[in-house]
Amino acid sequence: MRLNTFVKLVLAIIIVGAGALLTFGPAAVEKSMNTVEAHEPYNISPEAQALHDSLIIGDWHADSLLWNRNLLERADRGHVDIPRLQDGNVALQMFTTVTKSPAGQNYEENEADARDNITPLAIAQLWPISTWNSLLERALYQSERLHKYAAKAPDDLKIIKTQSDLNALLDARAAGARTVGGLLGTEGAHPLEGKIENLEKLDQAGFRMISLQHFFNNEAGGSLHGHENEDLSDFGREVVAQVEARNMVLDVSHSSEQVVRDVLEMTDMPIVVSHTGIFSHCESKRNIPDDLVSAIAAKGGVIAIGYWKDVTCDDSPLGVAKTIVAAIDLVGVDHVALGSDFDGSVHTAMDTSELAAITQGLLDLEVPEADIRKVMGDNMVRVLRDRLAP
Repeated sequence: MRLNTFVKLVLAIIIVGAGALLTFGPAAVEKSMNTVEAHEPYNISPEAQALHDSLIIGDWHADSLLWNRNLLERADRGHVDIPRLQDGNVALQMFTTVTKSPAGQNYEENEADARDNITPLAIAQLWPISTWNSLLERALYQSERLHKYAAKAPDDLKIIKTQSDLNALLDARAAGARTVGGLLGTEGAHPLEGKIENLEKLDQAGFRMISLQHFFNNEAGGSLHGHENEDLSDFGREVVAQVEARNMVLDVSHSSEQVVRDVLEMTDMPIVVSHTGIFSHCESKRNIPDDLVSAIAAKGGVIAIGYWKDVTCDDSPLGVAKTIVAAIDLVGVDHVALGSDFDGSVHTAMDTSELAAITQGLLDLEVPEADIRKVMGDNMVRVLRDRLAP
């Protein structure tokens, strides 16, 4: 074999191998990280199914935009796409944008300068080069993708930015439409990159919920999984004030206990814990103390219950329902909602098409129908109507 022929063969093998890696590698990563426990179909009574079909259902947290799946198509991996949201009768889905995640991520303590997990994922998924070293561009790119889905299938997905958008969606669904209302949120304030002017860019891109921290301390202050329970920084205070002024929703998931206390001291707007559990029900580092949960509820906020074992200690649909009941017992039914953390590198016992199993669990626990309606979506609608611009 001639040398140049051999070189061409080697190059061809490299190109094919690289193509296979880029094509199948990210999908394999997602399939391993966003798993659903194998199970027989959940037994849903006619009563539970009828109730479920009549509900307004809202989920405060799913990281589905992180993964290179076409969300308009039903997938065989992950937890969320539009067809499965429609099967689960979900009216409102907050799509949260992950932009940075530390290597060795854990609930106890993470370094802000740890190697970032999202950079190689962005490169492998062939995201625009501008996203490879900009957290802001990563958030904007994920927003762009959601807007493209909505433009391509307006009967299936509508982006919610204002109270008018919300009311129009709910009216359409009451008339029989299956349209899903998609909202945009951040997983931490990392896309701001320490610059308050970047909040305007997120606002213009359609973001309506801003989270302050993720798994490590940042410019806005301390993470629940960072060092020394750091407080809300001066920049963080500016972010909170701007979020309030711009009719956005503030999320304190992953924030340190001191950050939550500082936020509660400086604002009376209803705030959200978009994916969590109840500490007295499941003593996990991931769940903030009950007194803080109660203080958030006292100011009109909502506690959105996640579906994975680290926050529920039992990720079965009945286990999730029991966590919801624990939250109701702690803060009252007006302050409890759903926050799945679907597609957020979690193992669950269901995907979003199977949410009727939670409704069944709540009925089995003798939760009144009116209370089920509040938890499954009405409380989310209330906070959105309070916070979104007219």
